[in-house]
Amino acid sequence: MATSTDWNPVLRGEFSKPYWKDLRRFVADERSRHTVYPSPDEEFAALHRTPYADVKAVILGQDPYHGRGQAHGLCFSVRPGVQVPPSLRNIFTELHDDLGVEPPNHGCLDAWADQGVLLLNATLTVRAGQAASHQRKGWETFTDEVIRSVSAKEDPVVFILWGASARRKKALVDRRRHTIIESAHPSPLSAHNGFFGSRPFSRTNDALVAAGREPIDWRIPNR
Repeated sequence: MATSTDWNPVLRGEFSKPYWKDLRRFVADERSRHTVYPSPDEEFAALHRTPYADVKAVILGQDPYHGRGQAHGLCFSVRPGVQVPPSLRNIFTELHDDLGVEPPNHGCLDAWADQGVLLLNATLTVRAGQAASHQRKGWETFTDEVIRSVSAKEDPVVFILWGASARRKKALVDRRRHTIIESAHPSPLSAHNGFFGSRPFSRTNDALVAAGREPIDWRIPNR
């Protein structure tokens, strides 16, 4: 991870642990033999885009998208010009129902990341066309430490946990300081089982305002 980010001193202790060396070896080997997403310079895009000092909220995904041109290092996000995936379409539907925000004409969530929304996947790489192919190789150990580090912040943070995998991470969060908002996953397979109607965006802003922090402007400008 580049040293230009303020995450580096927070997470530096991880880089000398055996699992980290094994993980980097595994990812390098995968990249030498297969197509892996996202690109090497975007593996840590979530941490580069949202500085540790600025984190107000965390949205936790599981894997990067495994289709060509989709993953760019922010969970649920795709670049402008890439078709909006079904889960993200459902997120935009809930955003509209919750706050009246019109869906943008693209699926890039940079505007959220730039306001302190850490868009973190539990696994930061994936082999093309093979969902979950890089799970249990060490990434989860690293991203669990990212979550613990955010939980250690004095400033109150809102953790938005969608789906069973994300919800299991709430054990890493100090609920005395921080707020957890959890529901079903926005996937078409589960969105009607508790994601729709969960109002995560207004609830996040309510929690931030109650803690004396600036709310997030969830609107995403068209491009």
